[in-house]
Amino acid sequence: MIAIAHELLEAAVRRMPEDALTPARKAALAHFATSGFPTVSDEDWKYTNLRRAVELSNTWLGNDIVASPESNLTAAAEEAVKAITESIDAYWIVVANGIATVDTMPGANDLRSNGVSITKLSQNGDVAAIIANDPMTSFNAALLQDGLRVRVQPSANPSKPLAFLFVDEAAQGDLSQARLIIDVDAGATIDIIEAHVSVGSDPQFANTVIQLRVADGARVGFVRIQERADSHMQVGKLIADLRRDAYFDYASFDFGGSLIRNDVAVNIMEPGASVNLNGLYLASGKQHIDNHTRIDHRVGPSQSREEYRGILGGRSRCVFNGKAIVHKGADGTDAEQSNHNLLLSETAEIDTKPELEIYAEDVKCAHGATVGQLDNSALFYLRSRGLDRDAAVQLLTRAFAARILAAAPIAETHAYIAQKTDQCLDALIHGDSQ
Repeated sequence: MIAIAHELLEAAVRRMPEDALTPARKAALAHFATSGFPTVSDEDWKYTNLRRAVELSNTWLGNDIVASPESNLTAAAEEAVKAITESIDAYWIVVANGIATVDTMPGANDLRSNGVSITKLSQNGDVAAIIANDPMTSFNAALLQDGLRVRVQPSANPSKPLAFLFVDEAAQGDLSQARLIIDVDAGATIDIIEAHVSVGSDPQFANTVIQLRVADGARVGFVRIQERADSHMQVGKLIADLRRDAYFDYASFDFGGSLIRNDVAVNIMEPGASVNLNGLYLASGKQHIDNHTRIDHRVGPSQSREEYRGILGGRSRCVFNGKAIVHKGADGTDAEQSNHNLLLSETAEIDTKPELEIYAEDVKCAHGATVGQLDNSALFYLRSRGLDRDAAVQLLTRAFAARILAAAPIAETHAYIAQKTDQCLDALIHGDSQ
């Protein structure tokens, strides 16, 4: 597999501005030099080939691009931003081509008065908190122009979700890096939205890292919505550390992109913590969507519930690898995970692998996966009641997705997610199989 041109990467890092992030960039560059991009020879990446992302990155690195402190959006990107920000009532922060502007954010004063502070990483000073311990987090940190540090204070309970919209456009640059570090203090309650949109027909590659720390007794609802353009690629990682009695409720929805890789790593670090992971991915054409999750139960008692569902058409390929690890001494762990997939064409493909690793004795764990097509008897029943085939397929696929739609923990997102799901299902049912 083609590799990143390291001399070009070193030159790009040297061109970055000298600021508080400089030591973190240099350390990440050194770490990345020992690994490079993951390849299909790596077990966790055996079904997802990043060759196109590497080629695009090398092209970008060879263009001697100098980092800009701000990024102006085109009219098309502004329309994409409006489409989601005007549909979901939240405190929105726009991260455009990897660059966030927090000073002019609507509702900033309201957030501060409700116990939520947001600063840039370059101004915060705590760059030691930047995680760069694997290939993609290291690549992200090495080229990071800036990031955001969010602190949710113990008294915080905002009236609306805190939402981050990552918008990229190929015309502004083929490569973008973004990083959020979110600390939710003990006893706080907050809803967080992570949304991704992009515009442009040229290839584009985004690499996003979110670090989330949930302190004792804090509660976090988290919804991720991805609807990138057809020719765009994205790798994203969420790292969540849960302390005593923390509660983390997460739902992920993938609607777009050409190649999408999502990694969710949850560390249950103290007793009483609880996590729900839910996901829905809809793929058509030649889309490739890969979901990798890992929940480490390091202590007990604790609980995790996980369910991902996929609806695939055309020649799409999706991957699910969910791993729950119950470490030695984590007695009292209660862990369940499942993955269910519906194939609407003979050329769609799913690689699914739910896993349990158990090193404790007093546990309650279960996992499973299903792959199938639409039930012909159900189709026949609906058609015998007057529905045409497309309407019957739409009804059955919508019912299959309904469980995950209902699991989204943020009410403000429900109508938007339902609309996007219906649009994608319509395209899946009426589209071709190319």
